[in-house]
Amino acid sequence: MTFSPRLRPAASTVRIALPLAALVLATAVAGLDAQSKPRKIYTSLVDKKGAPVTEVGPTDVVVREDGVAREILSVTPATDPMRVALLVDNSQSATRSIQFMRTALTAFATRLTGAGHSVALITLGDRPTLQVDATTELPRLKSRGIDRLFAQPGSGMYLLEGLVDTSKGFLKNDTPRPVIVAVVTEGKEFSTTSADVVIKAIKDSGARFYALVLTEGERADLSDDEVRQRNVVLDRGTRENGGVRETVISNMGLKDRLDIVASELLGQVAVTYASPDRLVPAEKISITAAREGLTARGVVAKVATTPVPER
Repeated sequence: MTFSPRLRPAASTVRIALPLAALVLATAVAGLDAQSKPRKIYTSLVDKKGAPVTEVGPTDVVVREDGVAREILSVTPATDPMRVALLVDNSQSATRSIQFMRTALTAFATRLTGAGHSVALITLGDRPTLQVDATTELPRLKSRGIDRLFAQPGSGMYLLEGLVDTSKGFLKNDTPRPVIVAVVTEGKEFSTTSADVVIKAIKDSGARFYALVLTEGERADLSDDEVRQRNVVLDRGTRENGGVRETVISNMGLKDRLDIVASELLGQVAVTYASPDRLVPAEKISITAAREGLTARGVVAKVATTPVPER
């Protein structure tokens, strides 16, 4: 899997005909070996400018399991509902950013809930706190969560604990298409969880992880072990779990950055491929773009796979 360092907004639309795509997939599955089964990866394909590209087909991507390329059965629009967890820093370090966060989060949630996806809000100041459980109702998300965002004086951030708790929740509820979007500052980190534990928790949940880091506000000592662990998670955790880390230099740029993330999420496609039916699953599954100029970011879907019937 490769990653683009920057994203750019795009107004591209999915032009894959669903009935035709379903027919192609059904035909392909019917011809599979009895020892194979279809598996699915949700992925974003972006061009050199980071803009989502949705006009793609089976020849545009390559899926490998433990280094072995698998047959691509279909590439269709991703239609399963997403469950997006917004992890928001409301510690003292976010004091100057809160108002910008409210505006940006409202715009982001409007696009996601408007497309039928659910959004939850978890704050990170003092301790991870679920403010609003996953909902498709924008008024509820705003009135009970976004509009009530305030920085907590004297508090620090618990991002790493919040990521572990959120990932466990996704795993427990067998969430089919989980996404974590963290909006944080560079303030003090109070979590004592190691980076490896956090990254594994995210991976086990199947969640895509995006992080937007605001640089305005207080900055913690980079020599603190908690801060070092957090930086590892923000770097590796996003790259290894189908997302991206963005540094937002100005609070005023947060809305545009979140809009770019929304465009990428809403422009995802589902790549279905043939996987051998075996007792020990593949340790490493990767997806890359075969078409020149494209980059693929994705994670294996946390959904039950249907064995292919014998021919």
